[in-house]
Amino acid sequence: MKNIPTKIKPKYDAIEAIITQYADQYLNEEYKELCIKALAKLSRKRPSPLESGKDKTWAAGIIYAIGSANFIFDKSQQIHMTADELVAPLDISRKTASAKASTIKKMLKIDCFNTEWVLPSKIDSNPMAWLIQVNGLIMDARYTPLEIQVEAYNKGLIPYIPALKNSSEQ
Repeated sequence: MKNIPTKIKPKYDAIEAIITQYADQYLNEEYKELCIKALAKLSRKRPSPLESGKDKTWAAGIIYAIGSANFIFDKSQQIHMTADELVAPLDISRKTASAKASTIKKMLKIDCFNTEWVLPSKIDSNPMAWLIQVNGLIMDARYTPLEIQVEAYNKGLIPYIPALKNSSEQ
């Protein structure tokens, strides 16, 4: 499933439990899945950065990194909180969580422009998920002909084929 190396599995399990408990109480399933995905990727790095540091600090850093990439600090978002509110239940300082999040973001290339780390419910409204280059022109794939959408999807450039979103063909 997640192919977590045996050496790091106990650390992974402890951090996953913290993330799961936190997400169940303060976030949602989408956030939890992205945070656990980030945790799994960190676990598989050689050597895993998780080998040193406290479990709560890693959990806070992961949650902070995924949250900030999804604008959790923006009051207009359905799930929003300040940085202090985000870290308070974990008993970690904002500065510590922010520093760990910066490290994690660099390691995993987490930001609002990398659609791998965008909440699935937000992908439709994220313009970066839809920008493709056609004959040297940057275009929004949602407004291109079906053939171009299919090719972009097959190349992994867009998350799904917009023209077929409401049909069963996809």
